[in-house]
Amino acid sequence: MPKTALIAGASGLIGQQLLPLLLASARYSRVIALVRKPLPLVHEKLEQLVVDFERLADYRQQLVADDVFCCLGTTMAQAGSREAFYKVDFTYVTELARLAAANFGGQLLVVSSLGADAGSAAYYTRVKGEMEATVRQTSFHAVHIFRPSLLLGHRPNPRLGERLAGGLLGLLQPLLLGPLRPYRAIGADTVARAMLRAAEDDGGGIRIHRSDAIAREGRAGSMVG
Repeated sequence: MPKTALIAGASGLIGQQLLPLLLASARYSRVIALVRKPLPLVHEKLEQLVVDFERLADYRQQLVADDVFCCLGTTMAQAGSREAFYKVDFTYVTELARLAAANFGGQLLVVSSLGADAGSAAYYTRVKGEMEATVRQTSFHAVHIFRPSLLLGHRPNPRLGERLAGGLLGLLQPLLLGPLRPYRAIGADTVARAMLRAAEDDGGGIRIHRSDAIAREGRAGSMVG
């Protein structure tokens, strides 16, 4: 039977690639997008739910879906402080997972980061690791955690560091082989296709998708689509 998908972060780098895939998929008859402000998009399947992520529990009765796709995330530079970064990348993500799981959500598919580790000395990867540890404890039938490397895609205001890193990794791509393959830059559209493909598998348990596996899964998803 057609299912309901819920997506948070639909205006972000991965989310803006994923939302059209969800709307085009025969798997879903309804797609709920949690947004801070309405998206300039109209579709018969799409229901936009304008929320205040600071008060996500206020919307608990509307957070009902078979598959929950969480593409929320920011950077230290965008957030402006460690506290603001933690709020987006940990608090909002884990609260959404908790509320949706309590509504008998079947699958959670969440974007993390290469190197995520709750014991990491680096703040960014430590927070991502703490987020992963928390969502693993939810009651979803399946939890898919995606750990992409540097994301490629259109950013409205790309920072100099991102442009330089993207250019450098682009030059190094052919050399990143074997154990270095996960460090290859990856397209946001590839991650989006891999997330949908993972949902379509309807498997159970906890699965970690490394960046190199995401690239393979995303290519396979493209061929199927």
